[in-house]
Amino acid sequence: MEQWLSRENMTLALSLVWSAYVVVVGVWILLQRRAPVATLSWLLSMAVLPVVGLGIYYFLGPRRLKRQRLRRLRSRRKSRVRSSIARLREKVPEAPERLHQVVKLVTASTNFPVSTAEKVELLVGGANTFDSIMSAVSKAEKHIHLEYYIFEPDHTGLALLQLLCEKARQGVNVRLLVDALGSKKLSRKHYALLEEAGGEFALFHPTKFGRRVRPVINFRSHRKIVVIDGRIGYTGGVNITDEEDKRILAEAYHDVHVRLEGPVVSWLQTVFLEDWAYALDYNRKTEPRNLDELLPDLPEGDEVVQIMASGPDSDMEAIHRVHVSAIHAAHRRVWLTTPYFVPTEASMLALTNAALRGVDVCLLVPEKSDSKIVTAAARSYFDELISCGVKVFEYHRSMLHSKTMLVDDMVGIIGTANFDNRSFRLNYEVCAVVYGDRFTAKLADQFLEDIQHARRVGYARPQGFWQKLGDSAARLCSPLL
Repeated sequence: MEQWLSRENMTLALSLVWSAYVVVVGVWILLQRRAPVATLSWLLSMAVLPVVGLGIYYFLGPRRLKRQRLRRLRSRRKSRVRSSIARLREKVPEAPERLHQVVKLVTASTNFPVSTAEKVELLVGGANTFDSIMSAVSKAEKHIHLEYYIFEPDHTGLALLQLLCEKARQGVNVRLLVDALGSKKLSRKHYALLEEAGGEFALFHPTKFGRRVRPVINFRSHRKIVVIDGRIGYTGGVNITDEEDKRILAEAYHDVHVRLEGPVVSWLQTVFLEDWAYALDYNRKTEPRNLDELLPDLPEGDEVVQIMASGPDSDMEAIHRVHVSAIHAAHRRVWLTTPYFVPTEASMLALTNAALRGVDVCLLVPEKSDSKIVTAAARSYFDELISCGVKVFEYHRSMLHSKTMLVDDMVGIIGTANFDNRSFRLNYEVCAVVYGDRFTAKLADQFLEDIQHARRVGYARPQGFWQKLGDSAARLCSPLL
């Protein structure tokens, strides 16, 4: 017995166990078919931290899940696609092919066709956004649908919750869906008020232990969606929190949102309804039956818009693909605003290639974000970007939270997705892609105003040794962020 318990035998036994562990975990990770760099990062983590690393990967590693889609909702709105495409040709006759390639890519990767809107309004700041949403909610007649990553029970959140309760008591169908992790401060006592008033409430991917904890804990709904009577829709970067309202906090986040009216709202509605059905464990037999009310027929508008959604339930990485493709299609400018900049190899190559071929590529990020590791990782890319001709600006007035991209005068993207791995590959995100020069002019004006409160970053800027080391170390985590 003592012979078997000798140090040499124990070392051999542990080596065999560790080797078997590495092989089993390696096969598991390889079957996920991630990018090679991310795969190697996880393999190294598992090997160095066999117990802790396994636990982390068990909860955070897998990046795909399956869920059913409400196909009837998607097929219902396709009858007007031809007229929308015709309107697109009328609006931008000078560059139809480039536009059509972007439209086709969005359609193929999301199964959401191009549509139109009667109005597309850019809302700057949380105060303007909240005022607009509260006004629309107060006028709702049939239904109010909301989906948020962060819904705080603070002054802003409780005011909206109280209004939702009032509308529910009036007989309006109110449905509120929030991400369980992002809205963890919203407790049972808060949403019970809505349920008692006759409204409905659901959590997206509850974080409690149970049958769902392993597959979904790292997959969050980062979407911000409001749909009123199927006619008015909102999306963008603004969460329901006092941190977004400068009337309450002087250092509130700087953010933008978009208000839509017209047929395109039906596709934003589709995103919400599929998330709602999934959150309640619905299947196709329990699809909503009142589609005429939820998806009303509305007159075509002058604005051409397409809703773009992506998440870990699809391998297409639609938002990632469209951003990269739109950058490649640029002839004159790419102006990108994002609070979290952790680019993939494809998106980094697209930005630097565009700059090298003479496109005016500008990147606006916060000087200090609410994540130190993401801020450090972002800065590790600056020298490479600047050396290729990209103009990098750091916004210093407050925390920049806007998520927009402007390509020439033809494509404007605004929504919930950051320019990072998590938004491209792990989170459920949604964006509005607006075609034509009317909305892009608004995005351009806002970008020019924002860089008035930003500092341009110079090449080979002065950095201490520890800052360089920290930025470089954070960059190693880029595939995992």
